[in-house]
Amino acid sequence: MSSDNRRVILLIGVALAVFVIPFPWNIPVLILFAAVEVLETLGTWAWSRRGKPKVGVETLIGATGRVVTDCRPNGTVRVKGELWRARCEGGAGMGSRVRVTGREELLLIVERLPD
Repeated sequence: MSSDNRRVILLIGVALAVFVIPFPWNIPVLILFAAVEVLETLGTWAWSRRGKPKVGVETLIGATGRVVTDCRPNGTVRVKGELWRARCEGGAGMGSRVRVTGREELLLIVERLPD
């Protein structure tokens, strides 16, 4: 659920507690909605912290892609929807499947996969 949807639900709960529910019952309703909001926020925070951030070219190692321009030995590959300069020592023709085995700066080192 997006944060905008959660805010709407919280506002609806507060509006119900203030304008619709009679006095002795509106306080427990406010406490309930506040508790739900706090628990949901803590749960979302814990969920987002469960793993290390995965950013950068290092995350491409092990990924597969397709050759866009012949790699004999240098060419271009598409990995995870992005175009990268690549080197394939064994050579790979256009349309071949490749796996990223390493990198040198922003040049991917790839190996050809059997079709």
